[in-house]
Amino acid sequence: MRLMIVEDDAEMREALSALLLQAGYEVDACGDGRQAFASLRARDHDLAIIDLALPGMSGLALVRALRREHCGVPVLVITARDTVDDRVSGLDAGADDYLVKPFEMPELEARVRALLRRQRTDRGAEIRVGPLTLVPGQPRVTLGDSTFDLSASETALLEALATRVGRVVSKQTLADRLTRGGNPPSDTAIEICVHRLRRRLGPYGLKVRTLRGFGYMLEGDAGG
Repeated sequence: MRLMIVEDDAEMREALSALLLQAGYEVDACGDGRQAFASLRARDHDLAIIDLALPGMSGLALVRALRREHCGVPVLVITARDTVDDRVSGLDAGADDYLVKPFEMPELEARVRALLRRQRTDRGAEIRVGPLTLVPGQPRVTLGDSTFDLSASETALLEALATRVGRVVSKQTLADRLTRGGNPPSDTAIEICVHRLRRRLGPYGLKVRTLRGFGYMLEGDAGG
């Protein structure tokens, strides 16, 4: 599980990073809203912990921007603002939970676990892209009237593309998805996997486009 911490206070950012690393998570950390937005778009994260008072782009603006981009990463807002209006504004912007400073670290950990459990449950939902139907984490996919079992790498890559249909998925994101035992795949391995998916999807009118220097994009009609 990879988490993103967006907190401009360096001491707090380091404390949160150390706590969550010790709990077994992979952690990225950032102190600027605009930099965090770029990082969250470029790389998959399972959860973002976002402070509201940020330079570059406020935490509230960051959450809204992520939701406009259809980035579904769960968001836990942490802030010293504790009025009802502040909490409502954060949740209305698209945050999934809200934690007021000062807080106890065990409570933060518990909220992180709860959001990650909810995300795993949500991932069981069916995804449809034109004639393609898949369930995240399941190797069996349906294309039209045919059913196929994909390899683990093909499954991970197709899930990453299908959940972002019509948007570019970076090579780094795909590498993260295909990493096994701490060993990231080579560019060649990713390209071979993409080629195999193209052969599967092409006869059904689905196309995996290569955007040089950016990544790949699945083109098709979402929603069946």
